[in-house]
Amino acid sequence: MPNLISLFALILQQSDDSTPILLASLISLCCGAIYVILSYAGLWKMFTKANKPGWAAIIPFYNIWVMLQIVGRPNWWIILFFIPIVQLIVLVFIALDIAESYGRGIPFALGILFFPFAFFIMLGFGDSQYKGPAAAQKMARDWRG
Repeated sequence: MPNLISLFALILQQSDDSTPILLASLISLCCGAIYVILSYAGLWKMFTKANKPGWAAIIPFYNIWVMLQIVGRPNWWIILFFIPIVQLIVLVFIALDIAESYGRGIPFALGILFFPFAFFIMLGFGDSQYKGPAAAQKMARDWRG
């Protein structure tokens, strides 16, 4: 099985019109794989900081379930992710709750919304500590008055 460098060399040696497309596709594939791996690594570390199993980060839908537990939102909110416009609103609330649960503010929540790749890595591998489920703490304060 050829390694990645020899695959690049093989593509560059070809002289037909499809070479730039093949090279761009291969570079995109590599960048996408790096993006996914680093995103899941940051999410994995983020979960372990919240005393949740890190492997939950790589299981589709279950990772949302665990994220809702980390931020203190009810588990039935997972249904809201299947409603197209509502999903965007829920993502904003979840990003705000994640940032607050790890002791960060609104600018960090905006970073989570627009650049989750970088901000999950910063939360997971940075010095941020899990402070507890922010949404549950807010609801408890609201009930107490």
